[in-house]
Amino acid sequence: MTLPIIRPDVGFASVAGDLEAILDSGVLTGGPYVARLEAELARRVGAAHAVATTSATTALHLSLAALGIGPGDEVLVSDFTFPATGNVVVQLGATPVMVDSLPDAFAMDPDDAAAKVTSRTRALLPVDPFGQPPDYDALARLADDHGLAVVEDAACALGSSRSGVASGGRPWPTCFSFHPRKVVTTGEGGAVTTDDPVLAERLALLRSHGGVRDTVGLRFVDNGFNYRLSEIPSALGLDQLGRLDAIVDDRRATAHRYERALLGVEGVHLRLPGPDEVWSYQSFVVMIDDAVDRDEVVAVLRTAGIETTLGTYAMHAHPAFARFGYAPGDLPHSWRAQRQSLTLPLLPAMAPGDVDRVVEGLRVAVASCPRSGSRD
Repeated sequence: MTLPIIRPDVGFASVAGDLEAILDSGVLTGGPYVARLEAELARRVGAAHAVATTSATTALHLSLAALGIGPGDEVLVSDFTFPATGNVVVQLGATPVMVDSLPDAFAMDPDDAAAKVTSRTRALLPVDPFGQPPDYDALARLADDHGLAVVEDAACALGSSRSGVASGGRPWPTCFSFHPRKVVTTGEGGAVTTDDPVLAERLALLRSHGGVRDTVGLRFVDNGFNYRLSEIPSALGLDQLGRLDAIVDDRRATAHRYERALLGVEGVHLRLPGPDEVWSYQSFVVMIDDAVDRDEVVAVLRTAGIETTLGTYAMHAHPAFARFGYAPGDLPHSWRAQRQSLTLPLLPAMAPGDVDRVVEGLRVAVASCPRSGSRD
């Protein structure tokens, strides 16, 4: 039996009545389920407002657009992330400035960010990798010192917190993902949370073509987008938001089981939350020794019926960003994380025996996959 990396915590029975009600109503978009999803998300993270979108990518793009980011601007972006984070900056005509990870964590290095501020820097775009919030106190000070906007890419971080503040509970716009690999899924979907009522109104305006209700039809006051989430996925997400504490507690229990089992496994290194951090464990990611060929470890585990993959990407190392002057290895910590990070299966109600199977498979794979020479 193959163990997948993730399986969404969803089921038909718990949403069947909602789906029937939506279909019977004939209101498939812009209805009460979207509004309820937004209200519940805002409540859960401690924000005043939430605006649902079609994905975390569109949430990020919408947030930067609403803040007026555009040509000539620079945005400091976490380098170790899925490339959507950098792509939205490029799509607005601005320049992404990649910021390295900390040497012992996956999150943005505030000192590296500070060193890269210029007269053109307009915003910080930090990421909560795998549901691990960065040092937002340090990043907030940096933003205040230089008059920068902050947009938080919390795609993986619903259910996380740092220094007692939930991801999504800070005053700046925070963007979540509801992709199937996330803690809560709507299939595809996302949202922005914020405490700023003016920004929330602008997000809602731009999300729906820049149109406002007129006497008859709409009056278009800005050049917006079609980033609206619809009713059926909202019903799916609402069901999981109602169970969010149980979902996250289950993920943490499995993660802690992994952590105990992996202690002392040669060639495998854990990155653990600090005393002021609560992680959602959207993914369970370890680091493999440099002397071990991580890609071969993935292949060996695949033959054993265990699905694994890299943690995520060092954006600067990919051809899409080469035109901004980057080459692989320019940001050494995120580059190493792309090459040596490994995501392990983390499933709803994962059986202890399955955790043991993964750990033993990883122990064997790491021991059998020494690196032969250097790799570019």
